[in-house]
Amino acid sequence: MKIVIVCDILGKKNNGTSIASYNLINSLKEKGHSVKVVCCDLDESENNENGQFIVLDKLNLGPLNKIVERNGVSLPLKDKKKIIEAIKGCDIVHVMLPFPLGITACRIAKRLGKPVTAGFHCQAELVSSHLGLMNCEPFNTHIYKQFYKHLYQYCDAVHYPTKFICDVFENIVGRTNHYIISNGVNKYMTYKPCEKPDDLKDKFIILSTGRLCKEKSHITLFEAVALSKHNSEIQLIIAGQGPLQKRLEKYAEENIVNPPIIKYFSRSEMADLVNYADLYVHPAKAELEGIACLEAVACGLVPVVSNSKKSATKDFAISDNNIFKCDDPKDLASKIDFWFENPKEKQIYKDKYIQFGERFNQEECMNRMEQMFIDVLESRVK
Repeated sequence: MKIVIVCDILGKKNNGTSIASYNLINSLKEKGHSVKVVCCDLDESENNENGQFIVLDKLNLGPLNKIVERNGVSLPLKDKKKIIEAIKGCDIVHVMLPFPLGITACRIAKRLGKPVTAGFHCQAELVSSHLGLMNCEPFNTHIYKQFYKHLYQYCDAVHYPTKFICDVFENIVGRTNHYIISNGVNKYMTYKPCEKPDDLKDKFIILSTGRLCKEKSHITLFEAVALSKHNSEIQLIIAGQGPLQKRLEKYAEENIVNPPIIKYFSRSEMADLVNYADLYVHPAKAELEGIACLEAVACGLVPVVSNSKKSATKDFAISDNNIFKCDDPKDLASKIDFWFENPKEKQIYKDKYIQFGERFNQEECMNRMEQMFIDVLESRVK
């Protein structure tokens, strides 16, 4: 197949959507398909010698540029000539996000008679939180209706990473031709014996991931560590960056004994980190899948996740001690203390989570994504 993948956001592999995009791109290439990617930013580690990536100029938003950059992304200028050139010879177009580039590519593809599929990788809350309206249900409903109006109603199939987000969206806009397929866990994210760095050997390492923004609710984790009976023995490691980093660091300076380590980690560094950490905490109030959490548990890192009704990761809890009340640092602190004080129980659950993670094998997930494209093309022939 000749497949065009349209990415409003790509760039560095520092967010779930970018990671999902690169995983899909690389998997389809490995299966022998011809893949072109329309985007405006590219990870420096990616080779573009064969022109696989059609890189558009960045959209100039004037004074808003700094806000976009602070969130670690770039937005593309809609160059219709380049988009048409990319699409006209393809078999199918897959759009990653319901944003301007994806919407434009969908319209062009339909004019050219090409089938279109789209991934559902953006919760309404990820938009509304920037406006302080994350908990305003009428506004979130409006956002979903706009997503449908401008993109998803025109799609031959829609890929949802979780049943959770499929149900949320379809309860608002009605049934779509849906495929529920996890983004999957890469095979290199697997359990392996891994020693802690020398300077952390005497610490209980709590790992958390995600962009440092309101909806990820890292402040709840920081407050929980401050309340923990074992504050002085805990080392927080946050794999992520974002606009709230300075605020979190200031809170930690005043309330947490050991300064947290907050930085971007490469994929190989993450593979080691999840294997020597002691506990994974996912405090997000809104989460479409939580692939970083899945990667952690696939390595046997026991998680504690928020029970937020807006988060899919609550389904990863297999006991009461793996879940805490959303936005409740006291309850989270009690769960942290439980796992700190019960290492034998933690080992039992480590083994359980390694088995749990097997169902999210990325190779199988990517096989199902390939089959979605095949199904759509075959349905057009009938």
